[in-house]
Amino acid sequence: MRQMLLAIQFLTIIPVKVRGEVAEKDLVASTIFFPVAGALQGLLMAVTALAGLQVFPPEVVSGLVILVHLLTNGGFDLDGLIDTFDALAVKSAGDPAKDIEKRLAVMKDSTIGAMGAIAMVMTILLKFFLLNALFHSVPLTVTLCMLFLMPSFSKWVTVPAMSHGISARRDGLGRIFLDNVRLFHVALSTLLIFTLYLSATALHLYRIYGMRSIGLLAVLFLSLYLFSLLSVSLSLRKFGGLTGDNFGAMSEISEILFLMVASSWLRYSA
Repeated sequence: MRQMLLAIQFLTIIPVKVRGEVAEKDLVASTIFFPVAGALQGLLMAVTALAGLQVFPPEVVSGLVILVHLLTNGGFDLDGLIDTFDALAVKSAGDPAKDIEKRLAVMKDSTIGAMGAIAMVMTILLKFFLLNALFHSVPLTVTLCMLFLMPSFSKWVTVPAMSHGISARRDGLGRIFLDNVRLFHVALSTLLIFTLYLSATALHLYRIYGMRSIGLLAVLFLSLYLFSLLSVSLSLRKFGGLTGDNFGAMSEISEILFLMVASSWLRYSA
């Protein structure tokens, strides 16, 4: 229970407070429960959508859902996306070591560059259009299930990256995870994400899509796991490893990927 509360405290601004000193092993073990923290965000998003549709059209509700999502994690992931893309925009000077050093320095800069601003706007726009497409193309109960699951998958996708990656910095909170997360944590976190998905399937998805709903789980898992590995590879080349900002960027982009895969699969499986 302590590790689960730590995951919620670490990944969201939901008012949960873990008392006492937090040991490093508890912090690392909290990665197992990253999908649970995402599920709480997803539940708030689904409730917002259900309540909002009583008053507003789907277009407005899509915007409200995105706003709730941003507020519940304090915008941390979006900030990481901005910093990561600003750093990726740094032009190479021909010296890989100096390029990495400069990109890491850019990520620490509090100002927003052109590439970071573009990434932020495009991320929000793509989520808006994809959510709106879901509201118009599948039953409402299915859309609510996708809203519930999306943050769970986006939080989970960082756990395999922690297991496969190395830290780009010698200090910082990210290094604790990158140095200590093992296959054991990935396996249990994956078990949780499967449990959350199958719970949603038992409630709604299977009745409508049958075995195709299980196929969606396989496609989502493989797509996001591959994305996690590719992100680790890119970060290693561009930054010499992973940082907390990179995890935020991964989480944001994985949500777009989740919505693209889910929207396409559900639309053509109906």
